[in-house]
Amino acid sequence: MNSINMFETINNNICKNGEFTPAEIDYFNTLLQYKEVPKKTLLLQEGEICNFEAYIIKGCIRKYYIDENGFEVILQFAIEDWWISDISSFHEKKPSNLFIETLDDCKLLMLTPETKEKLLHKVPKFERIFRLLVQRNLSSMQNRLINTIAKTAKEKYVEFIKLYPSIPQRVAQHYIASYLGISAEFLSKIRTKLAKQ
Repeated sequence: MNSINMFETINNNICKNGEFTPAEIDYFNTLLQYKEVPKKTLLLQEGEICNFEAYIIKGCIRKYYIDENGFEVILQFAIEDWWISDISSFHEKKPSNLFIETLDDCKLLMLTPETKEKLLHKVPKFERIFRLLVQRNLSSMQNRLINTIAKTAKEKYVEFIKLYPSIPQRVAQHYIASYLGISAEFLSKIRTKLAKQ
């Protein structure tokens, strides 16, 4: 992948939220580590310290934990032009309770705590970009919590489709069911009903 294409989407993503000089963007790009990761790779396992914030050029990733009954509970899907990390483990350098796994072959650009520190030291304007990312993350987690508590399974699925329109074509149905907190069979019934409407 040539470097112009490699950085194009992330640079667009960053420049939507702030004004940077070409030199500042070039410096940012020099700190990013490009990685191609095959599907079904664990980028993070429970008990490890998360040492990356990853921007997805191509691919689909899930973030999940394992509950007390041994079931996987999916907290987030991340696709092209999204970022993924365990924010608290990354910043507080404490072991994660989460797993982060690729569902497709992925192309990623990654920052480590060290490279992010260098970036913020040299170009403090990036503080705002990462603050906005954290705010969005918190806002989506809050919406997710409200949906889980207050909405019916059908309403949750309809919200999910709005948020992740391409995901149902890309991931197994049981992953979506896990995200919604329902059984795969129940999800199948909801999808059948909606298709008939």
